[in-house]
Amino acid sequence: MDIKLPPEIMNELLVELENMKTHDHLVPIGISARHCHLTEEDFKILFGNSEELTKKKDLFQPGQFAANETILISGPKGSIEKVRILGPFRSKTQVEISLTDAIRMGVRPPIRQSGNIKGSSPVTLVGPSGSIFKEEGLIIAQAHVHMSPSDAALFRVKDGELVSVEAGHGIRKACFSNVMVRINDKYRLEMHIDTDEANACSIENGHFGKIVKRKDEGS
Repeated sequence: MDIKLPPEIMNELLVELENMKTHDHLVPIGISARHCHLTEEDFKILFGNSEELTKKKDLFQPGQFAANETILISGPKGSIEKVRILGPFRSKTQVEISLTDAIRMGVRPPIRQSGNIKGSSPVTLVGPSGSIFKEEGLIIAQAHVHMSPSDAALFRVKDGELVSVEAGHGIRKACFSNVMVRINDKYRLEMHIDTDEANACSIENGHFGKIVKRKDEGS
């Protein structure tokens, strides 16, 4: 007998089938809001020696989590409250913001890959028990794709390779250039963009982008 599905379910199935056809080029997108990574030493200064970093929720990448604790970050022209700390602790303190945030704070941080903070912008961090002025550590994160070695083999890309990713829908569809591929056996497949990039293209968490290698672009 014939089975009639509701239009919304049928549309979802059609989209899923289309995704399956091009699975070797699709990557889920995660939107990174402003956040900070702290060293344990800096955390103790901001929150006190007896305090511990506590988990609010796990993030998509294995071993990473959003903490309950937040801090205030400050620049020459303004400050932003409730900036979420992400765990676990890092070897260097780093704060990632959007360009909109940077304008609000009166700073001009460089666009960098996470961990590359040498010569980046200064920032003041304020917690409930103390404050720290960091001479460097404030960046705007460069769009990047996390993937495992098996994903990399499927996509035929190498660690550190720059690709383009087509994303968004309708009139605001866009192509992100210079998206860095980051490969690690602990990574799960996911592209990270910031809130400015997502808003400009009407992208939400869970949307997909299509990786376009440079040779496919004719370059």
